[in-house]
Amino acid sequence: MPKSAKKKSPRKPANWVARRDGCRPAEVSVLGIPFAGHQPGEKMLISSPADVHRQLRRIRKGQCLTPAQLRERLAAAASADFTCPLTAGIFLRIAAEAAWQEHENGAAIEDIAPFWRVVDSSHPLAKKLACGIDFIRTRRRAEGLEE
Repeated sequence: MPKSAKKKSPRKPANWVARRDGCRPAEVSVLGIPFAGHQPGEKMLISSPADVHRQLRRIRKGQCLTPAQLRERLAAAASADFTCPLTAGIFLRIAAEAAWQEHENGAAIEDIAPFWRVVDSSHPLAKKLACGIDFIRTRRRAEGLEE
């Protein structure tokens, strides 16, 4: 059978909860070269999806943070100068998708990580999430974070 005629096996849905909980622990490293506007010698946190999840759970109802503020909290908790913005964005998605997956599996809204307190409906990540922009808008309106 020619390569082009091979059937692709259906892609398994991602197990976001396993990705969140099964990643390596956070790590702080000292920059050797400039990166993301930071200089050599600064301490950069490469967080983890589990750490992002824990920080999301600390945001109280009716409060919100920007992704930059979330990164600042992560860095402060690890005694680092800053958090890697690239990996933090990836880990925010994993934490958000895991929370949504838990909700789809029956967890109450109050029992999942409130990612909508960081990801607003205009954030580029919002349109990628399985929950959809409308869910984020609804949750933010319910908490008085969006009109």
